[in-house]
Amino acid sequence: MDSVNQTESIAYLEYLELWMNQLPKMKISELADSPAQIALISVDMIKGFCNSGPLASTRINLIIQPVVDLMIAMWENGVDKFLLSQDTHDPQAVEFGAWPAHCIRGTEESETISAIQNLPFYSEMIIFEKNSIATGQNQELVEWIRDHSDVKTFIVMGDCTDLCTYQLAMFLRLDSNENQIPRRVIVPANCVDTYDFPVKDAINVGAIPHPADFLHAVFLNHMTLNGIEVVDQIID
Repeated sequence: MDSVNQTESIAYLEYLELWMNQLPKMKISELADSPAQIALISVDMIKGFCNSGPLASTRINLIIQPVVDLMIAMWENGVDKFLLSQDTHDPQAVEFGAWPAHCIRGTEESETISAIQNLPFYSEMIIFEKNSIATGQNQELVEWIRDHSDVKTFIVMGDCTDLCTYQLAMFLRLDSNENQIPRRVIVPANCVDTYDFPVKDAINVGAIPHPADFLHAVFLNHMTLNGIEVVDQIID
């Protein structure tokens, strides 16, 4: 990497930090004209990423409370469309060529986290199973979206920022663009995160490094570049 690229990289990192620190808050009342036009969709808020298993992360565990708090606030404000996109892998999932076996159908890892299951309106939520990081490949979800054209705003949260959450937010945005559908896609940064794998630790085991803070910020910024609204948090 030459000095010009180093200079630009440093400038970008400085910009990124400033951008993250200046993310605005958004009120629930600003999301849509009515609660009926809002759907909240979480991705992979399941035990295999929050509590146990080879891909469980302490960073992901820390977003449980903000996610649950937002669900409660939305429900209390009249929102009743809650969608849960969740890894429910085939035991022989092709994806396991890139990742350790995780969240296999029928195991505890594939279950919704207890904090969401314990919500009094959990029975109103719809679960969409997925066998890859791409929620948009689930045709039942696509059909749900087509059948609910009254939904104008999707709130996206969950994990990981640069993987499943990014794929979901981008699917919703690009589907809207391609089909000329007026739609807001909003990501509250306090309700998403990704796992951390420092460079030194990754190299020691022959794995790919994954600097969480950097990738979290880069992918949130890239969502913004594509017309997704990234906010610090959504408040009552």
